Amino acid sequence: MVDHAAPETPVPEPRAPEMGVPDLVAPDLATPDRLAGPRPSLRKRLGRRGLYLIAFVVVLIVVVPLTFSVLGGFRTNQQLVEQPVGLPSPWNGANYTSILQTGSFWRQVWNSTLIALLTVALVLPAASMAAFIIARYSFRGRELFYGLFTLGLLFPVAVAILPLFIVLRQVGLLSNPLGVALPQAAFGLPIAIIIMRPFFRAIPQELQDAASIDGCSPLRFYWSVMLPLSRPALSTIAVITIVGSWNAFFLPLLVLTDPDKATLPIGVNNISTQFSTDFALVLAYTTLAMIPALIFYAIAERQIIGGLTAGAVKE
Repeated sequence: MVDHAAPETPVPEPRAPEMGVPDLVAPDLATPDRLAGPRPSLRKRLGRRGLYLIAFVVVLIVVVPLTFSVLGGFRTNQQLVEQPVGLPSPWNGANYTSILQTGSFWRQVWNSTLIALLTVALVLPAASMAAFIIARYSFRGRELFYGLFTLGLLFPVAVAILPLFIVLRQVGLLSNPLGVALPQAAFGLPIAIIIMRPFFRAIPQELQDAASIDGCSPLRFYWSVMLPLSRPALSTIAVITIVGSWNAFFLPLLVLTDPDKATLPIGVNNISTQFSTDFALVLAYTTLAMIPALIFYAIAERQIIGGLTAGAVKE
């Protein structure tokens, strides 16, 4: 009898791995941990959440009073007394319309605008020319002059208000827009020069050398080359100067003794004193005084950031 047993299947012998070729194992690319990348440490996550919390608190500090002022102008005094926090019910626009119909409000808007424009017209040429000389030319005492301009940031207007008042009275600039614009421009020069100097220094020296070879004078180079290239920095200085002049209170209060020359911050102070019990009217007036500066600042926000960072690469 023949035994018909199934033949045995040969088992392949294991091969030794070749030298220099590692044994590779295909990774699991679909693993969620690999797709997510390395997780940040607990300290970084807590620090990021802390920054978010601080930013949220700062936003609340800015937005809550602004919202209360805007909504308070649409309420009545009775609503503000009975329910200080809440939406107007019903909405009352009489406070805003009564302010917009008065000639004194628009006169104060014009005075604030005129003083702000005069201040900008004085700051931009003086700051750009001073920063151009300090940044592009080497001379003895250059850093000393720059240090003196920097020290100007340490002296607020209130420190020199009494000498300023005496000088302005002697030259006859009381109740004159120039009496406010000139001191504001003088105190605005330090920050303007600090912004302009690194921007001018970042422009390559080869550009000035090429212009000099072509017969371009320093004044022509400043006017035709440097100023067009420095538009972001000039825009930043203009925005900072206008907003600062618009919100100025102490200097215009002492210089502008004529009520017809008063600015909007002075008008807000007068309204809050004259109508101290009419809270809704005061809130409406404050809101209308803030709106132009807020709109201008929101429109020019990109110019401010671009101007502050444009000259920060090279010093």
